[in-house]
Formats: sequence, C-alpha cells, structure tokens
Amino acid sequence: MQTPSTAQIRTAIEVLKKFGEHINHNAVNTMIELSDSQLHDQQPGRIEARTIEQTTRIETVAAQLESWRNELLQQGRQCVSHHV
Repeated sequence: MQTPSTAQIRTAIEVLKKFGEHINHNAVNTMIELSDSQLHDQQPGRIEARTIEQTTRIETVAAQLESWRNELLQQGRQCVSHHV
C-alpha cells in the first residue's frame, strides 16, 4: 500500500468533517419532521443517540488521520534535516 500524501490525508479529514455536518443536518431535519407528526416519543431520543454515535466515530477517525498526518509531516522534516 502506498502511503498517502499529507494533502490527501488533509482532504480525507475535511471530507469526514463535511460528512459529520451532513449527518447532523439530516438529524435536525428528521427531528423537525417528527415534531410535525404523531410518532412515538422515543424516536427523537434514538435519532439523537444514533447521530451522536456516528459523529463521535467520525471525529475519532478524523483525529487518527490528523495524528498520522502529523507523523508524516514530522518524518518529512527529519528527512530534510538529515539531507541538509
């Protein structure tokens, strides 16, 4: 497997953040739709819990990618300093 560039990792992090925003936006829209209907009282709580779980997972992966990106940047700096 080829190691991605730091720019590619940064792009992946941004995509994950946008996906988290998308999940939150959809949850808000669903909650608004539920407020207009006569659905069960527990449904909003389930939606909120699922949204929190999903966005937490996304944030965890984004943090792991950020850590990997920082490691790659540090390795790059070390290579440059050894060549100078």
